[in-house]
Amino acid sequence: MHQFRKTVLMTLCMALVVAFGVAAPMNFVQAAGPAFPGKEIHMIVPWSPGGAVDMTARMIQKIAAADGIKIIVENVPGATGSIGLAKVASAPADGYTVGLATTSLLALIAQDMTKVRNEQFSYLNQVSIEQLLMLVPKGGPAQSLEEFIAYMKKNPGKVSIGTPGNNNLNHIFAAMAAKTAGVDFVNVPYPGASKAINDLSGKQIDGAVLKTSESRGQIEAGMVMAVGVFSETRNPALPNVPTFKEKGHDVFPYGLLEQICYLVGPADLPADVSAKLVSIFKKALAHPDYAKFAKDNGFTNSDVNSEALRKKIYSMQKGFNEAAPRLFKKK
Repeated sequence: MHQFRKTVLMTLCMALVVAFGVAAPMNFVQAAGPAFPGKEIHMIVPWSPGGAVDMTARMIQKIAAADGIKIIVENVPGATGSIGLAKVASAPADGYTVGLATTSLLALIAQDMTKVRNEQFSYLNQVSIEQLLMLVPKGGPAQSLEEFIAYMKKNPGKVSIGTPGNNNLNHIFAAMAAKTAGVDFVNVPYPGASKAINDLSGKQIDGAVLKTSESRGQIEAGMVMAVGVFSETRNPALPNVPTFKEKGHDVFPYGLLEQICYLVGPADLPADVSAKLVSIFKKALAHPDYAKFAKDNGFTNSDVNSEALRKKIYSMQKGFNEAAPRLFKKK
């Protein structure tokens, strides 16, 4: 309604100029409201504080603030990101509520485990592409990928692997690691990565599937070890860690799956508002501080936004629709 009133008022202003050759009264122009954004933007992070998505949101918040854009980060964890993203989908389509989604949502949709659907969003900017790692505690029973696979084989159905959330890409990769060993495993889901990495450091779980950004501090502190990369190529931040493929383990039997994070708004955002949001975030993502943040945390990104991002998500959904039902039996 606000956008409709603004459009009508601006049209009338232009009509006055055309008809009478004079500017519209100042108070009439002001009634149209300030240019977007005229107030703070709420960015919903559907995960607990301290994880990779939260860290990314706060970096974007910091860079945007220096450019005069106020962003309020709100953590709304639960249901592997579904609760927070449902809040984004149901928000007014005025551009003042956005959210950070991940491919975890695509995995849930593939299994019909959430009421949230891709068509409920407007697509803004991709913010990261991250490689997931298989991690083990330093000094544990396995200190290499070969040893971890062998350990799983010796302890079928008993080896615990922590993941942030359930039935998401992390869980898919944990299941694929177990599949290469030919055994079952115990999945231990957490509301976010920070608790998972803490429990792994304390040897309360045998392994974890996490992002580089969520585990690098503990890796450098010698508390955990990365033993394998779930990717076609090695992680540039951890060049000595082999991929599963290098060691002869196929973790992509149903096609290549990526962990990406991307910004969305409610469906039907006005075109001008969507374009402005894309411009704001594109500028932040191109900032040198964000490039350094990405390098330090072992992830990459490319400028994919708007319609190109929507097409990418819908294409990725097909891959998850193929993989997830084969790995997770519906209860």
